[in-house]
Parts: sequence; structure tokens; C-alpha cells
Amino acid sequence: MAIVTCLLIVFYVFDELSYDRYNVKADRIYRVNANIKFGGNENSYAETPAPAAAALKQDFPEVEQVARMIDRGSFKVKKGNQDIQEYKMIYADSTLFDIFTLPMIQGDPATALKEPRSVVITDEIARKYFNATNVVGRTLTFDDTLAYKVTGVIKKIPQQSHFNFDFFLSMPTLAESRQTTWFSNNFVTYILLKPGADPQALQAKLKGFMRQHAGPELQSMIHTDFDNFEKNGNYFRLDLSPLKTIHLQSHRVGDFSTGGSLSTVYIFSSIAIFILLIACINFMNLSTARSANRAREVGVRKVLGSPRKYLVAQFLTESIIVTLVATIIGVLAAWLLLPYFNNLANKDLTITPQILGWLIPVLTLMVLVIGGLAGSYPAFFLSGFRPIEVLKGKIASGFKGGMLRSSLVVFQFFISIFLIIGTLVIYNQLKYIESKDLGNNRDHVLIIKNAWFLGNKNHSFREELKQLPGVQNASLSGFLPTSISVNNSTSFFKDPFIDQKRGILSEEWFVDENYIPTLGIKMATGRNFSAQMKTDTSGIILNEAAAKLLGYTNPVSQSLYSPNDQMGKTFKQYHVIGVMKDFNYRSLKEPVRAMILVYGNDMGAVTVRLKSSDMPALISRIKDKWASFVPGQAFEYSFMDQEFDGIYRTEQRTGEIFIIFTSLAIIIACLGLFGLAAYAAEQRTKEIGIRKVLGASMPTIVGMLSKDFIKLVLIAICIATPVAWWAMNKWLQDFAYRMNIQWWVIALAGGAAILIAFVTISFQSIKAALNNPVKSLRSE
Repeated sequence: MAIVTCLLIVFYVFDELSYDRYNVKADRIYRVNANIKFGGNENSYAETPAPAAAALKQDFPEVEQVARMIDRGSFKVKKGNQDIQEYKMIYADSTLFDIFTLPMIQGDPATALKEPRSVVITDEIARKYFNATNVVGRTLTFDDTLAYKVTGVIKKIPQQSHFNFDFFLSMPTLAESRQTTWFSNNFVTYILLKPGADPQALQAKLKGFMRQHAGPELQSMIHTDFDNFEKNGNYFRLDLSPLKTIHLQSHRVGDFSTGGSLSTVYIFSSIAIFILLIACINFMNLSTARSANRAREVGVRKVLGSPRKYLVAQFLTESIIVTLVATIIGVLAAWLLLPYFNNLANKDLTITPQILGWLIPVLTLMVLVIGGLAGSYPAFFLSGFRPIEVLKGKIASGFKGGMLRSSLVVFQFFISIFLIIGTLVIYNQLKYIESKDLGNNRDHVLIIKNAWFLGNKNHSFREELKQLPGVQNASLSGFLPTSISVNNSTSFFKDPFIDQKRGILSEEWFVDENYIPTLGIKMATGRNFSAQMKTDTSGIILNEAAAKLLGYTNPVSQSLYSPNDQMGKTFKQYHVIGVMKDFNYRSLKEPVRAMILVYGNDMGAVTVRLKSSDMPALISRIKDKWASFVPGQAFEYSFMDQEFDGIYRTEQRTGEIFIIFTSLAIIIACLGLFGLAAYAAEQRTKEIGIRKVLGASMPTIVGMLSKDFIKLVLIAICIATPVAWWAMNKWLQDFAYRMNIQWWVIALAGGAAILIAFVTISFQSIKAALNNPVKSLRSE
């Protein structure tokens, strides 16, 4: 059991740690990040300004190459008469292939993305659209009008990559790639350092780099320098993330994927080690519990002249053979269970030649180490028996004399109690997330994607949807509080000029008049947008966090200004018509930040609130309505609650796996306790017989045998409780909204451990108490 669990965890951890390591130059690749605080609002971005890449290469000789990528959404791609919506699209610099290991099957990587309207695709996409991979020079049509020339075909990017795109569009196609402003972060920037370059030294230079390049723009915009900017509590800083750390350690706005968790890797690795240790402890305990059966064998062998070293070798060999057989069974079981584990962990783990290359030597070493470790104590314990005492029937001191065995029981239950507390905390936190009022109602909200297919018929489609029985409301906006919500940060000021003391950095979402009622967002004061009021074209609605940062007690009717251009020369005036209650539009790991809704037209998605007893039939009617407006276009939809829950899917999977591993650890620990109870009962057989002859009842004997173990479990509870409390509090720090660890969690974990121990011990205790005392006292 321990080896199966350990192997599955090793596969999981190996997969998590292998992200981006397929890149030959991975050790020299870094992503440049931006950290911004303005107007009391802080954000960490995986994106940087457009001119940063070229300036980094020009200013720092240690930078060998730079490349940028920018996500500008999906396109529909024409295949014959069919339009297929493709989402894995990214604009990239041609230098991308100098940095990352993206083997090109066809085309020249040096020139493939240099020309506008050129595209590099994966071999999988080439076969999908052309049934061949030799397609350089062919044309793909995007959104019916945009013709892109295929200039390269690369191998499909490995799954263990923090980005995984099928289409790489040439950066020169985008006019914004040539922007020179330093206060607009839209581009994911990577740098390749020269061999031997010091990344820490480079990062230390980035402060001066920003002052040199962004300083004049800051002076022009708000008439101040970086020193005064930072004295007022603001900052704009760049830092570096090593490529190999992005998957597990980067949780920034603009990340290409949600990534993994380094703490999960540590937790699972620790569990694997602990479970193996528990299994080794069990082997020791079960071997010593069988010592009475082997004692006379040892005595006879010693009398016949066997040296102690031969006896030690015999017992170690037996232990290694048992471990070898267990390992073989464990490997086969892990291989059979791998598909189920993949489903649980949302992985695609396979046993490849690469894995076998390190797995076989590791397993061989594991057999020797575990076999030696598990067999060492029994080997020296059994081989140390004195033949005269053994052959007289005296074996060893009883349970009370076994300080090492007592320590092992404490250690086993320390781990078990730690895992029980951890499981309860994780479960309660996930339940808290699921049940917390997020400030909007996500239930029964349908999201129809690709609303831009509707064109100028989008308002008509929305109104006709509202007429369908079972449809309560419908809204047009692609800005949604889900796991794939769009980030759109903008600065707003109290005056028609940039004053760092009178402005905030806020999310700016464009919505229609139906957005707030459709999503069930609550208003704190003021009113919603209205199509009947023409002045609402310049109206905005703040959330409470934005109102607080702006210092308004009653923001309604106040004016705010947002720059019309990137240099802040002209401004658009807005008037506040309402304040909505804060709602979580991102993960509960983050506090609610400033949000401003602007009355405008966005065609990203259609959001529909439903109320029907026959949901499939209603969705079918909506699909028919879609087909009548845009014939031939695929109807793609999802539910908002499912998309939002995707933010926590990693934690939910972690919780499920944690519960399974905890259960296995407890079962394995109970097997060890079962062995020790057998050992204790075996060593005290004559004592139990005498007590029964003198009139001791079965409950008395069960209590006598159990109390020593229960004391050890209580000691384990005292040790495990503060350690588990500290560790789980560290885990909870990742959440801005979290539950406190309640006293009953500790009490329940301790009570469960005592109950599990008592039930395990009672079996052997009752069995010993029921034995006929005549048999145990026959030789006295």
C-alpha cells in the first residue's frame, strides 16, 4: 500500500516539477513581470510595456535575446465551408524560436514570424486543416476576411508547458506592438540570458532601468519623478521569474494558465515520505511481534554455532525479499491505478521510457534502503537473543520496556493526526468558498460565447432571448466574474488631469443595462444603467472598494476622468450614477479590488439568467434561436458557476487526493498498531492468565492492554496539534477570505485518533482476554 501510494505521488510530483524543462535553454530563460501600486490599489502582472523587450536587449549586454507574446482572443478559422472557433492563439515575436525549444518541422524559424499576416502552426493543426504537415505557403482565413500565410509548422508543444498554443501569429501584424508608452502593460516578455550571466545582478539594475526609460513619461504625465512617485506610496517595478518556477510559483494577472502549487508539491512529497516511514515502522513492529515464534529458532541456531552476523544477514535478506515482492506488486498496482489517478488529479501521466530510465534505479535503491531500514531493528533485535534465556522461555521485556516501539507509535499517530487536521481544514475551507456570498448570483446563469458572430444583430438576439419562457434576463458583455475573466485596468482621476494623489488604478468593465440584474449584483446606493437615459453613455458605477479608495462617502453625482490617450493629454468625463456592493470577480485568494462598470457595448458573450424546471429543453430553444440568427456557427456555452468554480478546481482536486492519502496513512498506521497490540498481548500472555485466574474481568484486561497505547496517542495529539495548526495556517494565508481553524477541528481529529486506536487495539485485547488461562499457565 505504501509503495503504491508513494509511486503515484512520485509520478505527480515529477510531472509538476518537469514543467518547461523540455526547453534546452530553460536555465537561462526568465519572464519579466510588472508590479504596480497606484492610488492604494496593488497588482502583480505577468505583463510589461511594449518597448521593454527591445530596451532590455539594448541596455544590458548580458541579455542574449528577447521575445514578446500577447493574447488578443480567439478567431474563427475557415475549413472548407465550416467555421471553427480556435482559442489557442497568440501573437509572438519571431525571436520566440531563439529562446524556446519549439522544433520547426517546416519553415525557417529565423524568418517565420517577421512578416505581417504570417502564422506558425503546430503539426496537429496542420493535419486538422490541411491533412498534411508540409503546408508552408498555404493560407488560413481568420474571421472570414483575414488571410494569414503559413510560414512554419512546429511540433505540438509538450503538455508540461506554462503556455500551450496552436497558432503563433506574427507580432508585426499588431500596430500596438510598436507602441512606445511605458505605462501600459500588455505584453508577456521573456529574456534569454547569456551563459554565466547573474539574474540577481540584472534584477537589481531594473530599478534604474525603469527610471531611465519611464521617468520622462512619468514627468510628462503627472509632472513628478520616480522619487516623489514612490514617496506618495506608489510604485512601478519590474522583476524576473525563472522559467522553471512559473508553473508552480506564479499567480499573477495575465498568466497564460492557472498553474500549479509549490505547497502542494511539498505536502504530497512529505506524505509519500511519511507513509513509507510508517510502513517501515509497521514492518519492525510486526517482526518483533512475531519474535516469540522465531526466538527458539534463533536460540537453536546460536547453539549450533551460527555467528550473529549470519543471523543479521538472514533477517535483512528476508526483509529485502519481502520489500522486493511488495515493490513488484506495488509497481503493477500503480500502473493499473494510473488512469484512475489521472482522472482524479486531472493529469495525463504515463510511464514513458524517460520515466523508466530513472524509475528502475530508484526502485532498486528503494528496495535496498527500505528493506534494510525496515529489517534493521528486527534483525539486530532477534539476533541479540541470548540462547540460554530463549530456550528457557524468556524472550524479552514487555511492552513497557520498549521505548523505541513507544516512540514509533507516537510518530505514527503524530502523522495520522496531522493529516486528519489538514484534511478537515482543507475540506472546511473549500466548503466555505463554495457557500460564501460572493456578492453576485452565479446559479442558473448561462454564458453564450462568441457573441461577436451576431454583429449588429446582437441587441435583437438579446431581446428575443428575453421573450423566451424561462429566461429571466439577458446581458451583452464579455467581462464576467469567472475563471477566464478579462483583465482591463485603467486609471481614473477626480480631476481632468493626472494627479497621483487624486486617482486610482481600477478594473474597467464595459456592460449594458441588463448586466447588474442578470448577474444578481446588489446596489449599495444610486441606480443601475438605463437605456432610456441618454446621459448614461457617460455614466459609471463604482464598487465599494473603488469608492473607499477615492475617499467618497457618497460618490453619486461625482465626476471622474479617464485619459483618452496614453500620455494623458485629453480626458473623458464620467459621472457616477451608483455604487454596487463589492463582489468577488477573481479568486477568493485575492481581496476585492477597485472595479468600475462603464455603460458601453461589448460583444464578447451573452449572459442569460434562467429559471426553468426543464433546463435541457430551454437550452435547446436558446440554441435554435442562435441558429436562426447566425446559421452554421457553433453554439458554445457554459454555466457561470462551473466556470467560476474552475478557479478552485486545483484546490478541490488537492483536497480529494489529500483525503485519499490521509485514509491510506491511517489504515497503514492502524496495521502497525495492530501489530504492536499483538506483540503486547503476546508478551503478557501469562500475566493475563494469572489475572483471569484471580478473577479479572474482560473489560479490566482490555483496559489494561489499551491504556498504554492510548497514552501514546495522547502524547501524539499534544505534539501534532501545534504543528498541524501552524502548517494549515500557512496554507490558509493563500486565501484573502478564509475560515479560522476552529477548536472542534482539533478535538475531532484527536477524538478520531483515539477511537481508531482503541478499535484497533480492542481486537487483539479481547482476543487475549478470551484465551483460556490454562493454556498460558500450563508450563508454570
